[in-house]
Amino acid sequence: MTTPHMIIDALLIGKPVPFRGEDYSAIAKQPTRDPVRIGWAGFEGDQVADTVHHGGWDKAIHLYPQDHYGWWRDRKPGQPLLEAPGAFGENIASRGMTEADICLGDRFSLGSAVVEVSHGRQPCWKLDHRFAARDVMATIVKTARSGLYFRVIREGEAQAGTRMDLLDRPLADWPIARVFHLLIGGGHKADPAAVRTLADMPVLAEAWRDRARKLAG
Repeated sequence: MTTPHMIIDALLIGKPVPFRGEDYSAIAKQPTRDPVRIGWAGFEGDQVADTVHHGGWDKAIHLYPQDHYGWWRDRKPGQPLLEAPGAFGENIASRGMTEADICLGDRFSLGSAVVEVSHGRQPCWKLDHRFAARDVMATIVKTARSGLYFRVIREGEAQAGTRMDLLDRPLADWPIARVFHLLIGGGHKADPAAVRTLADMPVLAEAWRDRARKLAG
């Protein structure tokens, strides 16, 4: 039986640059062919502009499946951002598994590092501004094509062109697409019991546990 895995098309890092008005952002990350050192805070050399909403233990590394890019190109024909990895500000451009296949708490190899899925990526206005469109954020909320975040369990080093193997899956009933739909996409109204369960899951990122508690009432 083949181990579930993803292929790393690119590893990307970025630094804050002027984005809109007085706002700065590091969303325009660039791929690197060199090996990337992975510490507790994420990729060495990668930075965030908004330390309140980005970065930290639960948001050390952002992955966005390249599997979605064809779908986006059909809806955004001619959009140059979609011609190469990095359109969504991801650190890892991967293919082979999506939010429907990757579960909360999954642990993957990342080179010599080990990473753990902490939650999905909640979209913000910066994606609409980056794409010069008004519907990217709303489309992600509707479809759960959100990407996801890892926390680092073991430090190490990784390089593009390799694969990420699934090492452990403790929560097979909780794919990220389901978690996203419940907590971000409005699904909490139809399944309050599931939301209460999420509120008590230590592996779920603290911010999303807080959200689950609020939605559960």
